[in-house]
Parts: sequence; C-alpha cells; structure tokens
Amino acid sequence: MIILPKIVIFYRIANFALTLYGVILRMTVGHVKINGWFMHTREEKLQTFGRILDVLDELREKCPWDRKQTNESLRPQTIEEVYELSDAILKGEERELSKELGDVLLHVLFYAKIGEEKRHFDVVDVINLLCDKLIYRHPHVFSSAQVGDAEDVIKQWEMLKTTEKDGNKRVLSGVPDGLPPLLKAYRMQDKARGVGFDWEKKEDVWEKVKEELGEYQAELDAMDMAQTDEERAAAYDRAEDELGDFLFATVNAARLYGLNPDTALERTCAKFRRRFTYLEEHTIRQGRNLTDMTLAEMDAIWDEGKAKGL
Repeated sequence: MIILPKIVIFYRIANFALTLYGVILRMTVGHVKINGWFMHTREEKLQTFGRILDVLDELREKCPWDRKQTNESLRPQTIEEVYELSDAILKGEERELSKELGDVLLHVLFYAKIGEEKRHFDVVDVINLLCDKLIYRHPHVFSSAQVGDAEDVIKQWEMLKTTEKDGNKRVLSGVPDGLPPLLKAYRMQDKARGVGFDWEKKEDVWEKVKEELGEYQAELDAMDMAQTDEERAAAYDRAEDELGDFLFATVNAARLYGLNPDTALERTCAKFRRRFTYLEEHTIRQGRNLTDMTLAEMDAIWDEGKAKGL
C-alpha cells in the first residue's frame, strides 16, 4: 500500500474542491455545457462588450500608438486582419478563428471610437444602423412578407437595397471598386443574378467559356505571328481583353455550380505552396540547388509530395 505525503493529499483535495466549485458556479449562473465548452450567458456577453469598450477607451487615452491612429492608418491593417481571418477559416483552426475574430472586432470598434471623437457617430449608431438594415431587408422574418426559399430571399434583398433610404441606387453600386478582381467578378455576377440577369440553364455557360477560350487563343496566336512591334502590342492588348473575358466566363461557370472561385484558387495556391515547399526542402536535404536540377528531377519529387497527400 502506497502512503501519499500529506502535502500531496492536501493538494489533490484542494484541486478537486476548486474544480467542483467551478462546475457549481457555472451551473448556478445559467451556463450550458456543449461539447466540453460552456456557453456564456447573455449577461456575460453584454458585460464583456462593455469591457472591450472600456479597454479601448483606456488605450486611446493612454497609449501613444493607439492615440495616434486614424481611419487612414488603420485601413491597411484592417485589410491584413481580414486576410488573417480568412486564413483561419480556410485552415479550419477554431482557436485561431476566435483570435482573429477578436482582431477584426477591435478594428470595427476602433473606427467607431474615432467617429465618436469626431462627433460623427459612435458604436450605438453603427449597431442600430445594422439592426435597422437587417430588419428592413428581412420582411419575411420581421413582417408579413412571404418567401419560398433562399433564392427568393436574395432577390428580395437586392430589390430592397435599391429602394431603401441611403441604399444602393444601382444594382452593381454595392460592389466595392477595391475588391480583388476575382472576387469582384463573382460579386458582380451574383448581384446581377439577384435581379434575374442570369443564364436560364447553367449548362449553357460552357459554350460561352469555350467561345472566350477560343478568342483568347486566337489573340495569343496573333501575338506569335506579329511582324512589327505595333502589331505585337495591339495583339497583346486584345489578348489581355480576351483573357479577362475568359476568366470572367470561368468565374460565372463556377458561380452557377455553387463554387466560389476565390476559395477554390486559394486552396490551389495553398496546395502549390505545400508541394513546392516539399520539393525545396527535399532538395536542401540532398545538398543541392533547385537551379541545378532538371525539370524531370523536380517533377519526380513533386509527384512524391503529391502522393503523400500534400
């Protein structure tokens, strides 16, 4: 029989008591445990929102860096934070997702704080405008309107956006000019679909894709056959236009089949990074340089990485 020292016994009893106390405390304040995680109460959520507002007030007053920030200085950082959030979503990292959501939330509150200091608006205005918009654009939830399915909701949403006060007066005016082109093409097509401007049958889009590919290839051939710099420059310009048309048609095809081209391309980029990194690291371990290898040698290592699921 093993006799434990008194200090060990005391420690275990104390640890058990603290654990039990924590469980009882959570139960008494209305927590619900789901998959090992305790859902916070509404009161806790409201208190925590007040806490971040207090923290931001302190930072804005007492931190030299936070105090000097403006809308313009925060903008590139906000874009970076949104991309980091996107990465966390694509990687399926829940803990990292929680962290990145916090970073994006900080930026939203920061802009609201700056608006308050300028006497233009504050976080209450931001939230109330959002709530009013959501209620107005969901009459099937907050009023007596009827919709059939999610497609009807989208059409109703786009129609209401053009009629509400301070709303978008044109269908495509809600697509920011600063969006990356691939995402911009998808959003423009989706906006047009919302008012009925779309292919009747999704299968019909493939003829358009083939047509645009053929026109693009024809201009590439014209570039190769050009005799003068002027002819080559003109063919290059036409080829660039046709490439844009082909990409736009391809994005359209992806959308019609329920695929997001931006997400698809991001996944392919991540896949290429994994496989190329494998190739590079394999080469380094061999004491070789990529520039000294043949394409066949690199392809063999690439296929090896692919076979491993990279």
